[in-house]
Amino acid sequence: MPVATAGYTYPEVSQFLDILKPLIREPSVVGNEDSFFRVLRRELEEIGIEVQHYHGVLVAQGNRPHSLFFSAHIDRHGLLCTGPNEFQYAAFIAGNQGENMGDSASEHLLHTIEDRFQGQRVQAHFPYTGTYLGQGEITHSYICPERNNLIFEVDGLDFLQPGTPVSFLDRLQIEDGLISAQLDNVVSAAMLIYLFRQGFQGTGLFTAQEETGRSWRYTLSWFQRQCLTTQRLIVLDTSPYATREDADAQQITLRHKDANGPFSPTMTQELVKRCEEFGLSYGFKDEYIAIQNETREKPYPLGRTELGRVVSATDGAINGTTLQIPTTEYHTATETASLSAISGMIQLLLSYVEPV
Repeated sequence: MPVATAGYTYPEVSQFLDILKPLIREPSVVGNEDSFFRVLRRELEEIGIEVQHYHGVLVAQGNRPHSLFFSAHIDRHGLLCTGPNEFQYAAFIAGNQGENMGDSASEHLLHTIEDRFQGQRVQAHFPYTGTYLGQGEITHSYICPERNNLIFEVDGLDFLQPGTPVSFLDRLQIEDGLISAQLDNVVSAAMLIYLFRQGFQGTGLFTAQEETGRSWRYTLSWFQRQCLTTQRLIVLDTSPYATREDADAQQITLRHKDANGPFSPTMTQELVKRCEEFGLSYGFKDEYIAIQNETREKPYPLGRTELGRVVSATDGAINGTTLQIPTTEYHTATETASLSAISGMIQLLLSYVEPV
């Protein structure tokens, strides 16, 4: 059945949601993405796509692999058991903090999300296999000033050993024209699988550890391994907005730049042109942040994206642009996007599927 809401019908969204729903249930806590890589590999190989797995990146390629490159990180936020009945926010344990450059949006948001997790159900699993170990419930979370990290008190998982990942118990919710779950960034992984199912013949990169600032290294390593450069790399992700009204001001979120510098104007303008051709509303996140900062006491960081770090490391030899879904409740298990935005993103991506 097509997904319908508020008088609009989104038949293509129904097919996409059939991909997204089971993927959301699969754990992929940052730093422990192996089991999710295997799920993606199975999904892609079942439709005849060539897949190669390298350290930190799964690469899917069609018959014209150099025509266009999409990238999407697959890691999601969760907890890591770090001691007897002790749990920390996995992306910000001491071993990972050095990768974040001090002005990342994720680090900034740590202080805004610390009270959102009480009552959240979680599940533990073996690090490599993803085998289920048990469930618990977060009873309290707070920022430890000494460790500069979110510390969680969890009821029901006191038997776990240090190093065990704990993911949020996640299910897709659909209501009032909105979908919600921990969408960042499984929604983009599902988009790429949907795109390959529809006949996309370019390259898709699924990367690990974006939430610790490491995914760009895996992307860059793959391009270097292949002796490739490109100006046509599009990085898919979600993008946080302060209110539902702000998010709904556009179906598609674009960027001219991040804190590292400018993205490819040609690639960015190509997306703008396609949005305008299809009647899709779009907005630029860097412009939104600049406007918001005019009235903020403490400026919000522009952020350092996966793409920006690749661009900076290659002096622009590898470049492209970002393509994002506007959301609210960022970095929680109830991150929310509109079906209109999902439909718009699908329509835009399908324009890159060439007729056979």
